[in-house]
Amino acid sequence: MAKTFLPVILGTDANAYGLARSFNDEYNIKSLAIGTFPLRETRNSKIIDVKIVPKLTDENIFLDTLLEIGKTYRQKYDYLILLSCAEWYTNPIVNNMEALSKYFVIPFMNKELKDKLEDKESFYNICEKYNLNYPKTYIVTKENKDNIQLPFEYPVALKPSNSTLYSQINFEGKEKSYKITNEQELKKTINQIFNAGYNKHIIVQDFIPGSDDTMYVLNCYSNSKGQVKMMCLGRCILEEHTPYGIGNYRAIISDGNKQIYDKIKKFLEDIKYVGFSNFDFKYDYRDNTYKLFEINIRQGRSSYFTTAAGLNMAKYLVEDYVLNIDKKIECNYNKFLWLHTPKNILKKYIYNKDILNEAMKLIKTKKYAYTLKNPKDNSLTRKFWINRIYNKDYKVFKLYPPKKDDE
Repeated sequence: MAKTFLPVILGTDANAYGLARSFNDEYNIKSLAIGTFPLRETRNSKIIDVKIVPKLTDENIFLDTLLEIGKTYRQKYDYLILLSCAEWYTNPIVNNMEALSKYFVIPFMNKELKDKLEDKESFYNICEKYNLNYPKTYIVTKENKDNIQLPFEYPVALKPSNSTLYSQINFEGKEKSYKITNEQELKKTINQIFNAGYNKHIIVQDFIPGSDDTMYVLNCYSNSKGQVKMMCLGRCILEEHTPYGIGNYRAIISDGNKQIYDKIKKFLEDIKYVGFSNFDFKYDYRDNTYKLFEINIRQGRSSYFTTAAGLNMAKYLVEDYVLNIDKKIECNYNKFLWLHTPKNILKKYIYNKDILNEAMKLIKTKKYAYTLKNPKDNSLTRKFWINRIYNKDYKVFKLYPPKKDDE
């Protein structure tokens, strides 16, 4: 008798839809998404049911909700696979793994390792151990903030070490990360962040020059034994440039790099990582290295590019936990274009003609896909709203166009 399973996805955004679509593409099943707000990306869908719990980020409500869902659906399915689309869902999953594991398959590592990897300062210390390149870094604390001695020149990049805590504070002019051009601006920004209630360390780094197309993203899957089974590298060719959306990718061409694959595989297997992982790199032409910014303890919001390139993310998870199939690692070298913006946006805002020509060639040969434009989920209502989501980029990019050299 075939084993039955239900993906239970925490989140209602494009990331959640991309996961649900991966499961549907491979197994023709419907997923359940749970979130705090009914976002358009997962509305009016044939492949995903949505349950809204407004206070789901409260850990007590979170646990009660998930346990109730576990009791209800475990009677209908052999396996419930619990997945997260954001840090504020990952944290309570890992904090309550023992209670949740009664009902759910939970493809995550333990809390101690998660905390070490999510804190950027701790993560860069781990990078040192594994010889992973990352930008030159200076740590700012409340104690040393008035006596900063940077070992590199301006401009610099600034970001909080703990992004989860940073997401919980608000102040005028808040950005996801900052490009700082002088000492006065640096001090002002640091004081704004601390005065708003953030009490962890702040990361200041050597700013790596280069436009959107120097950014790379890597998705991996590590099985329950800590063995890497899938790796897919993508080159960002266009990203969002709004103050709090910088780094959200709009177009990616899947790619491959054996050197990166080998290094990250060794790193993940040495630390016994479990589940999906998502890495952000930037190519530094000054020394011809790929420098690592961070790891996300989950698949990223653009991760459907991996499935579209031919390595279906859901398949590796199901083979691991449901079907008990052990295959050799698969690494992508296939070229495929993933889009999260209208095609005409590429023509106007990708300034590198070679990259634009490559993207247009992939479009011409039908080697491209949108996460949210799904032929199997194409009602008139959904088509209307998804087109509205994508077409908003005409206004967004007009207000916040990418700089031609990003220097």
